[in-house]
Amino acid sequence: MTQQGYGVAQAAKMQGVSAGCAYRWLRRWRAEGEVGLEDRSCRPHRSPRRVSAQAEARVVALRTATKLCPHQLAARLGMPRSTVYAVLRRHGLNRLAVLDRPTGAPVRYQRDHPGELVHVDVTKLGRVPDRGGWRVHGRGAGGNPDARHGLGYDFLHVAVDDRTRLAYIEVHPDERGATCAGFLQRAGGWFASTASASSGPDRQ
Repeated sequence: MTQQGYGVAQAAKMQGVSAGCAYRWLRRWRAEGEVGLEDRSCRPHRSPRRVSAQAEARVVALRTATKLCPHQLAARLGMPRSTVYAVLRRHGLNRLAVLDRPTGAPVRYQRDHPGELVHVDVTKLGRVPDRGGWRVHGRGAGGNPDARHGLGYDFLHVAVDDRTRLAYIEVHPDERGATCAGFLQRAGGWFASTASASSGPDRQ
């Protein structure tokens, strides 16, 4: 802007931003140089209204001990419901499904070593015509002629390593035994080659 002789308002208009935004970037550049033009976090430097650590601990303790819903927790603790919701989300306790019902302890598990446990699943996906299916053209006559006739299904074969969360995926026209067996063999070979590459001489 300054190097090419443009005014601040003119440069802002050319870039599609407000003049105030352009002045802010100009002040940063003059004060800090190129470093001042780097992206910055929008997070505030301080959050004076954030609930204290002691209050968060009380919310977490009551949630795990009683499994009460956020509305009931807020009433018992004398806190706003929005605050209780925020605390539970931060601690991963916003859903009762993540808690063991008898003990209230968070249900989390992860195997110690890659390859120790691999989750395998097959998902059935309907094929969509090139010009769109019935959601675009409707179920009646007319529109895309291909949409009136089913094109069949694709089967997404997925294997996910529990420790590393690495995923191996193949798409096949069926989920028969021979197809699944071949997929498992190739998935095992891929995981083995990945493990060998990650434990090579360049890694300590």
